[in-house]
Amino acid sequence: MRKAEIKRKTAETDVALTLDLDGTGKSDVQSGLGFLDHMLTLFARHGRFDLTLTCAGDTQVDGHHSAEDVGICLGQAFRDALGDKKGIARYGDTALPMDEALILTAADISGRAYLACELDIPSQKVGDFDTELVAEFWAAFVRSAGITLHIRQLSGMNSHHIIEGVFKSAARTLRKAVALDPALGDEVPSTKGTL
Repeated sequence: MRKAEIKRKTAETDVALTLDLDGTGKSDVQSGLGFLDHMLTLFARHGRFDLTLTCAGDTQVDGHHSAEDVGICLGQAFRDALGDKKGIARYGDTALPMDEALILTAADISGRAYLACELDIPSQKVGDFDTELVAEFWAAFVRSAGITLHIRQLSGMNSHHIIEGVFKSAARTLRKAVALDPALGDEVPSTKGTL
C-alpha cells in the first residue's frame, strides 16, 4: 500500500493531500490556482497517481505560498508513500514533446534533494499564474521528497506548452522511477543498502 496522507497548516496556507503511487490517474485538485490545478491533474493522469488536494491559501497576495506549499506536501507524500524504497526502479527519464515544446526530465530517487531546472518561459504569466512559480514548485517538491530532478527545455515558444510539457514529462519520469522492479524483490537499489 504505497499511499500517503499529508496535512500542513501555516499562517499562509492550509493544505490537505492524499497520494496513491499505484493508482489509475484519478484526481480531484483544488489548489486555489486554476493553472496549477490543470498541471496537477495532468501530472496525476500521466503518472498514474491517484491524487486529491485542497489548498486554502493567501492567493489575494499572490500564488507563491500556495504553489510552494503544495510542492512541499506533494514531495512529502512521495517520500512517505515510498517508505524504505525497497524494490523500486529508482531512476527514470522522459523526453516529452508538447507541440513545439520538447521537455527532458530525469529523476533519481536518491534521498538527496537536488533540482536542475533549465527553462526559458517567454511570458511572465499564464492566465493568473506566475510562470516563475514552476521552478518554485519543483524546488519545494524535491526538497521534501529527497529526489534529484533534472528539467531541461530542449525547445519551445509557447509558455503553456512548455509548462504542460514539464508536468507531463516529470509525471512519466517519476512513474518509471517509483515502479516496482520484480527483479529487485526486497532489495534497496543502492550499494549502500539504503536510500
